[in-house]
Amino acid sequence: MSLAGVLTCSAEVETSDFDDIKLYTLRNKAGTTVKVTNYGATVTSMVTADRQGNMADIALGYNDVSGYMNAVDKPYLGAIVGRYGNRIAKGEFNIDGIDYKLATNNDANHLHGGVIGFDKVVWDAKVVGSNSVAFHYLAKDGEEGYPGNLDINVTYTLTEANELKIDYLATTDKKTPVNLTNHTYFNLKGEGEGSILDHQLMINAKGFTPVDSGLIPTGEITPVSGTPFDFTSAKAIGRDIGEKNQQLEYGLGYDHNWVLNKGEKDEQLTLAATLYEQSSGRFMEVFTEEPGIQFYCGNFLAGNLKGKSGKTYVHRGGLCLETQHYPDSPNQSTFPNTILNPGEKYKTTTVYKFSTK
Repeated sequence: MSLAGVLTCSAEVETSDFDDIKLYTLRNKAGTTVKVTNYGATVTSMVTADRQGNMADIALGYNDVSGYMNAVDKPYLGAIVGRYGNRIAKGEFNIDGIDYKLATNNDANHLHGGVIGFDKVVWDAKVVGSNSVAFHYLAKDGEEGYPGNLDINVTYTLTEANELKIDYLATTDKKTPVNLTNHTYFNLKGEGEGSILDHQLMINAKGFTPVDSGLIPTGEITPVSGTPFDFTSAKAIGRDIGEKNQQLEYGLGYDHNWVLNKGEKDEQLTLAATLYEQSSGRFMEVFTEEPGIQFYCGNFLAGNLKGKSGKTYVHRGGLCLETQHYPDSPNQSTFPNTILNPGEKYKTTTVYKFSTK
């Protein structure tokens, strides 16, 4: 299935050689275009203007479904990941005295939902309104080891204010951990246009959760002040990445969760991060109701993936800003709760807003 077609409507669907896989295009009056497929509820493309009005695709991805299905090293380009985004130590947790064992797919740990997570399944989809597409998936009891039938809805909306809004909603019939996020890789110069180390990043966080050598949180929250993890004022991503620091060595660079500047029960939509690329003038703001954000700077991109433009994705050729609850929360009693109970709703929103300066 080609994912490169240009459509003429603000919210439209394109079919494929696979009867159940489709591509949806959202477009606003500013010319911003976002494409999403129901394979993994994946963002395949984000085309935005630079300060001169020139358009470029700033999201890493492939031109066809087979790229996503057969991706080397499973980079999760653009996908919704879950049932639990990020890591759970040893793929184990306990709820009400019952031990659960998940699939392990990141050495001894569980990562991004397991061997067949939400990024590798076909979602139901429908166009809702003029510029939104809603995806639905029912994760069955026992899938990848998780308890409960989890009913999930993820809706993408492109607004006339140049915002990509992602609304998450889920319910369950058994207590289960839930932590959904989107795994788009951004390069504000354009996908395939080199590394992101010169991008200026601000993260609205005074602390982060340090990890062990397996990237599992230690349970501490460490102040960022005086460390390479201080992004409270915007700085080039590459400025401190080469410092001798055990946390950077563990992550092979930045691959950590930041504790956003909000109270534990503050579920308002607040600014989490900004990203600026000087040569293009592109500026992105990230707003979320989540308590944390995982900044990953493409440490495992190794030059063996070729993207939509035909250019190779070099080491650190894209970055992720994954809004989330903290990694391994089911095993960390001091972290914000991620257990969803029957009768409750998992409901959260994240917004990526694009402009220039």
